[in-house]
Amino acid sequence: MEVGPVRFSTQSSPDVASATPADARQELAVNRDLIQAVKALNAAELFGQNNELTFVLDRETHRPVVRIVDRETGKVIQQIPPEYILQLANDLRLLAPQQE
Repeated sequence: MEVGPVRFSTQSSPDVASATPADARQELAVNRDLIQAVKALNAAELFGQNNELTFVLDRETHRPVVRIVDRETGKVIQQIPPEYILQLANDLRLLAPQQE
């Protein structure tokens, strides 16, 4: 899903089905606040004139990832956590069932 200069990528999780309507409303309010804060940061050009702050959910590990991306090229300038950490987390997750 794309929201202005902030990109969000979501996938459903098992906890979503058990969330109460109040929890869902609170999560939507937090997401709305986060979107507004990121839009304000990007408008202030704190990351450079051609850069933007983005948040995504890693497809393999389902962990949030923060990136600074070049608006023109789409190239990732900086990412937290780095790609190698996400790969390590995924590798460990895949090994865990085999160790039990």
